[in-house]
Amino acid sequence: MAVFPPATAPGPASPTRPARHGAFHTLTVVAVDRLTEDSVALTLAVPPQLRADYRHAPGQHLTLRRSTPEGSEVRRTYSICSPAPAAGGPGPSALRVGVRLVEGGEFSSFAHKEIAAGDVLDAMVPAGRFVLDPASAPPASHYAAIVGGSGITPVLSIAATLLAARPDARFCLVRSDRSAASTMFLEDVADLKDRYPDRFQLVTVLSREEQEAGLPSGRLGEERLTALLPALLPVTEVTGWFLCGPYGLVTGAEQALGALGVPRTRIHEEVFHVEDTAPPAPVASAAATHGRVTARLDGRSGTWPVREGESLLDAVLRARADAPYACKGGVCGTCRAFLVTGEVRMERNFALEETETEAGFVLACQSHPVSEEVEIDFDR
Repeated sequence: MAVFPPATAPGPASPTRPARHGAFHTLTVVAVDRLTEDSVALTLAVPPQLRADYRHAPGQHLTLRRSTPEGSEVRRTYSICSPAPAAGGPGPSALRVGVRLVEGGEFSSFAHKEIAAGDVLDAMVPAGRFVLDPASAPPASHYAAIVGGSGITPVLSIAATLLAARPDARFCLVRSDRSAASTMFLEDVADLKDRYPDRFQLVTVLSREEQEAGLPSGRLGEERLTALLPALLPVTEVTGWFLCGPYGLVTGAEQALGALGVPRTRIHEEVFHVEDTAPPAPVASAAATHGRVTARLDGRSGTWPVREGESLLDAVLRARADAPYACKGGVCGTCRAFLVTGEVRMERNFALEETETEAGFVLACQSHPVSEEVEIDFDR
């Protein structure tokens, strides 16, 4: 838990965020592909009039929404695994996301058991900052990723887009999975290896199954990565590292890279799952208030009371149902906002990088007012 005062200068604008970043549109499911016993890929058609809205950078995600029979709403965020459209061209005609079944997961169970081709889903326009822009990559760049499980999803888009757009670029993928049978996008990654044999390096580690060739089985923790990575590539010469997957793998990989001398500015992270060890959030009283929040969203501003125990996001949602959010757990980063004035206490943060919090960004779903007046801006 940390207290965040406002930044002394505005943070950088996000060039990939569309003007209406919380907008949903209805898209048609055109394919449901079974990847493994517990994962599927959903392909959503994007009509011509919406293709500009769904332009995305490689590594971004979609928030999908469904209404339950009981009248509640379920939102979940899934990374786009298809390559990003070429710069300057039309937006994508289709988007593909990977969905892994989570025990007790409302949306993942729905995706695995009920969704079929021809169904429709509400999808928010793409968001996220776990991205690589091929146009900004330096000449002869060398990127690498360490992923676990479904963490392959955004990295598949990043690697495929980079290698297609930049013939001088190289990419090394180190992936960890439980077994070969549980490995998502096995054929897609193999296709990258066949298409770019001299520029795409693949290293696979299985934690619960021995391989006939390659590395021994076992978890990819800090100690193992510290020993393994220098044998694979010149670690400190890599242009950028992308870490994605469960919290333990991401933090272990970050610590290993730090021990090997990689500057923190070259490391980019996205956590897919965090064990919920936080205490239950206090219940907001309908009468007691604790400060006021002013929020700017899609060019319009308003001021509302924040009830005792309530997050800034929940206070805004009472008046602005279009405020952007997905997980409400501090993981996805969909509710990212710039703290203009005032001070807030952020309970959890597994989505924002240190440079973002230093620049003044907070997660509205995890932020509670410390000062009487707080102003945030979702449009930055």
